[in-house]
Amino acid sequence: MNYLAHIYLSGDNNLVTIGNFIADGIKGNSYKEYPKPIQIGVLLHRHIDTFTDAHPIVRQSTKRLHTKYSHYSGVIVDILYDHFLAKNWDQYSLIPLSKYASDFYDSLDEHYDILPIRVKKMIPYMMADNWLVSYASIEGIAKVLYGMDRRTKNKSGMHKAVHELKVFYSDFETEFTLFFNELITFSKHKLIELS
Repeated sequence: MNYLAHIYLSGDNNLVTIGNFIADGIKGNSYKEYPKPIQIGVLLHRHIDTFTDAHPIVRQSTKRLHTKYSHYSGVIVDILYDHFLAKNWDQYSLIPLSKYASDFYDSLDEHYDILPIRVKKMIPYMMADNWLVSYASIEGIAKVLYGMDRRTKNKSGMHKAVHELKVFYSDFETEFTLFFNELITFSKHKLIELS
């Protein structure tokens, strides 16, 4: 899953949410150097990724992209799924997405000192372009995919995946909805287990 889903699945504890958000930048056992709630967030993130990567519905989504995008298809599906979460946000949260995102950015500011350097470099761009809210539009997703393509030195062709999103829109949305309901249940149980 991508940023918005990881943040959403973290529950109400800001430090757990930050741990989940920064987890990709925390290697091996170095997460143990952080406060306990951040450790929980990092471990939750890893469990979410494992569950997602092995799930047959997600594999169905990635298979649709695999011929054209190879091993990048999983990354693309993560981003597309964040689009459907943002677009249908009011089905998952009573807090409007704009407020939810703003509160999360405030939390990053509040806990800035404990963020890894890579995250500190990224968040000004994230906040300036309001990534979490921008995911709700196809234009916003197109911008994310262009950025990801640039990070692969334009080898991935990910920016072209907006075409598949438009062509198979209802298929991706149905798959996301079915999968995400399962992921919410999984994450709630895993959070209790880790706490």
